[in-house]
Amino acid sequence: MELPKFLLGDNTDYPTAIFVVHTEYPRFIINLENDEVEWLEEFSQEDEKELETEAADLIEKAAAFYDREVSRYEE
Repeated sequence: MELPKFLLGDNTDYPTAIFVVHTEYPRFIINLENDEVEWLEEFSQEDEKELETEAADLIEKAAAFYDREVSRYEE
């Protein structure tokens, strides 16, 4: 099965949260309500240095994905 790069997540236990799941490496879940990120990978110290530069871009793309999806819903 081919998964999209980003998925929206919802949970009634967190009614104000806006979860976006990134399904490709490095996998993570971000709550756009507070920008909290949960990484679904384990990283070496070397990986963490590379991830620092990539993380900001991925988080920006996750927010853009959410904005795009919401705008499509509103149409």
